[in-house]
Amino acid sequence: MFSRRTSHSALLRAALAVLTGIVGMLMVASSTSAAPASASTTARTSEQKPTVILVHGAWADSSSWSSVITRLQNHGYTVLAAPNPLRSLSGDAAYLRDFLATIAGPIVLVGHSYGGAVITNAANGNNAVKALVYIDAFAPDQGETVNSLTGAGSALGGDPATLFDIRPYPAAPAGDADVYLKPAVFVQSFAQDLSRSAAVVLSATQRPLTLGAGNEPSGAPAWRTIPSWYLLGTQDKIITPASQQAMAKRAGSHITRVRASHVSLISHPAETTDVILAAARATAPKD
Repeated sequence: MFSRRTSHSALLRAALAVLTGIVGMLMVASSTSAAPASASTTARTSEQKPTVILVHGAWADSSSWSSVITRLQNHGYTVLAAPNPLRSLSGDAAYLRDFLATIAGPIVLVGHSYGGAVITNAANGNNAVKALVYIDAFAPDQGETVNSLTGAGSALGGDPATLFDIRPYPAAPAGDADVYLKPAVFVQSFAQDLSRSAAVVLSATQRPLTLGAGNEPSGAPAWRTIPSWYLLGTQDKIITPASQQAMAKRAGSHITRVRASHVSLISHPAETTDVILAAARATAPKD
């Protein structure tokens, strides 16, 4: 038979064991109930923020989006600046189409300049693309070429010998070649609202478009079925404002105007970002 002291100690140990068990069960229950809510919140947040895919144009590269990317990331968006081969319109669109197929969830697809023609073709058949955004860009209809859409009075409408440097590239089809803007044309007509020093550096890093890409007819346009937004540079000398207006209106785009050259994504990154954000927010699922 236990003594009174021994009995008291045993009861105390038993009580502590019971309390420990209760606390453990409460912690497990709390963790279990919190997990689904956290996952739900994460899933909902992910659904509401599409991935933004940025496609550069001719005589540029993905770094032209740098200031826009920073702003979009600060708003919590996942951003990818897709490479654009600039070899042929159909080939470039196929390249981007395969790239888009690797992206999970909704997409806002953005194109600058020639990149606009590429997204117009690449987005067809991809239900994940919820919005198209054109930045000083070509938005061709079926059968049109980008060279036919620069507009009357474009700086590209003069004597090719004074506008372009033509250089060969390996395995080019007969008659094809790489086309670069001459430095003076780049500085004075492509990026005239940047500082001269900045424009000169960009001119030295430009990536060429092929002759064939500029003359290849476009396919069926994705803007017929996908909502679109358009940032129109009113000082653009490459694609005239009148041509941009006509393409944007035909596509049914939401149009924003900015006093900018052909590189508004560089000279006016805040306004460019605002248009992309408007497209992303307008196409986000509603709670």
